[in-house]
Amino acid sequence: MNFLDTFLQKKEFESYEDLYANYKVTVPGSFNFAWDVMDQYAAKNAGARAMLWCDEKGAEAVFTFGDIKKLSNQAANTFIAAGIKKGDPVMLILKRHWEYWPALLALHKIGAIAIPATHLLTSKDIVYRCKAAGILGIVCIDEEKIMGAIDDADAKLRAGGSALRLKAFMTGAHGGGGDKAQGENWTDFKSLMEKADAELKRPEAVNTNADIMLLYFTSGTTGMPKMVQHNYIYPLGHITTARFWHQVEEGGLHITVADTGWAKAAWGKIYGQWICGAALFVYDYDRFVPHEMLSVISKHKVCTFCAPPTVYRFFVKEDLKKYDFSALKNCTVAGEPLEPEIYERFKEGTGIKLRECYGQTELTVTVCTYPWMEPKPGSMGRPAPGYDLDLLREDGTSCDTGEEGQLVVRTSNAKPLGMFDGYYRDRELTASVWHDGIYYTGDMAWRDEDGYLWFVGRSDDVIKSSGYRIGPFEVESALVEHPAVLECAITGVPDPDRGAVVKATVVLAKGWAASEELKKELQNHVKKITAPYKYPRIVEFAAELPKTISGKIRRVEIREKEEQH
Repeated sequence: MNFLDTFLQKKEFESYEDLYANYKVTVPGSFNFAWDVMDQYAAKNAGARAMLWCDEKGAEAVFTFGDIKKLSNQAANTFIAAGIKKGDPVMLILKRHWEYWPALLALHKIGAIAIPATHLLTSKDIVYRCKAAGILGIVCIDEEKIMGAIDDADAKLRAGGSALRLKAFMTGAHGGGGDKAQGENWTDFKSLMEKADAELKRPEAVNTNADIMLLYFTSGTTGMPKMVQHNYIYPLGHITTARFWHQVEEGGLHITVADTGWAKAAWGKIYGQWICGAALFVYDYDRFVPHEMLSVISKHKVCTFCAPPTVYRFFVKEDLKKYDFSALKNCTVAGEPLEPEIYERFKEGTGIKLRECYGQTELTVTVCTYPWMEPKPGSMGRPAPGYDLDLLREDGTSCDTGEEGQLVVRTSNAKPLGMFDGYYRDRELTASVWHDGIYYTGDMAWRDEDGYLWFVGRSDDVIKSSGYRIGPFEVESALVEHPAVLECAITGVPDPDRGAVVKATVVLAKGWAASEELKKELQNHVKKITAPYKYPRIVEFAAELPKTISGKIRRVEIREKEEQH
C-alpha cells in the first residue's frame, strides 16, 4: 500500500510536459507526517516492512510500520517526560543509527522542532547553534568525541546563564560512550525509551501546517550557517523526489547515501519514500569503502539508489560487472554536477543512466531529469512541477537561450510546495535573497535549446577573465577526466591584465607525483577537452581541499589564501 492516492490528484503522467502542467497535491489541514502517514500505515498494515538497517560490522535489523509506531510513541513519551513540549527545539545527532527515525517522528508527534545535525560539530559549533535556535535538548550517539563537545558547550552555555534541558545519549549498535555516557547531566535515552509507554494519544492541536517542523543549519561556503525553516507540509514536497526522480517501488528498497545530519536525508531517507510505499534501506557505516557498499547493495537487492558524485567517482574505479544489480532499477545523483566521464563509465558497468537533479536545503527538487527525459550528462534537467524558474542577468532581465544568469524562483503566483518559510529569526537575511516575489538561489546556470538547465557555479565562484565568464565546474569536469586528478577546485586569481586568471588546486590520485611536467600536461589536457581560454594558467597541487562539514568545497577559502599570499 502507499499514500499517493491520498495526496495526488493525478498519479500517472504521459510526459514531462504532462507532469509539469498537471501535477497537483491535495494538502490536508493540520497535516502531520508522523500521525497521518506513519501511524496510518501501522493501522492498515502493521506487519509491512518499513526499514531494513544494517551496519558495516554485519549487524542487521528489520522494522515494520508497527515497530516504527511503537518506537516513536515510546520516544515521544520519553521526550515529554523530560519536559520537551510543542515548539521546543531539539537537536538530533544520530548519524545513520536506526534510532534516528523513531526520535525524529517522536518530535513530529509532539509538535517539537527537530534540528538534525552532524556528528562533526565542534563545541563552538554547538554553542552557536544552541544560542541561534534556542535549542533546549540534544540527543546524540554515544561516542566520546561528540559527547565531550556537547559537555564543553553545555558548560559554556551554563556560564552564560542558560543550559540544556535535555542532554541524552542513544546507545546504538556500535556502543562507544562507555564511562563518558554516565557523566554529569547525561540521560540514557534509549534505556528510558524501552521502559516508556508504547501508547500515545494524538494531541488535539499538535500543529498547524504553518508551524515549524524542521530547522536545518546550512553549512554554507561563506559566513556562519543559516537556519532554514521548514513547516509541516514540507514532507509533501518530496513526493516528486521519491516518485519521479528516485522512482521508488512500492515495497522495494531505497537507499540515499547521506548522514541524517544533512537535509539530503529528508530528501531521500524518510518522507517521500514512505509516502510512496517504499522501504528504507539504511547502511550504517563510519568509513566509506566502495566495494563494501556495492556488496551490500547487491546482497540486499536494493531497487533504487541515490548518492553524490563522489560516491560514483569511486564506484567506477571498481569492477562493476562482478556485482549483482538485477534488482537495481534507477540511480540518481545530486549535490554537485556530475562529470560526463563518470556518467558513461557507470552506464557501461551497470547499464543504468544516472539522473541528475538540483535543489537546495531551502527548496525541494527544483530541476530534475525525469523518467520521460533522456539524460544529458552534466545537466540538471528541467524545472520541477510547481517551480516557476527563470535565469536573470545582473540588471534583472531574463536571459536568452545559451546565456548564463542567476537561477531564481518566481513566487508571486504561488510558493512551491515544500519551499522554506525563510531563515529562522533572521528577516533581514531572508529579505536579502527573497524579495519582490523572487527567490535568488545564488547559483549560476544556462538553458539549452531543449529547456535543459546546466549548472555553472555559485555566483561568487564564476571567474571573469579577459571578458569571458568561466564557471568552475566546466574546468573541474575537464580536469577530473585526467587519471592523475582525484579531485580539484577552480578559482580565479586577480590579474592586472586579464582581470582574473584561472587557478586549479589539484589533489592527485594514488601513484602520481607533482611536477612541472604534470602541470603542463594537465593544462594541455584542459585545452583539448574544453575551450582553450578556460585552461588553468596556475596549477597548484595540494594534499586535500578545504571543505565545509557537509563536504562542499570552500573555494572562498582558497581565494582568501591566494589574496593573503
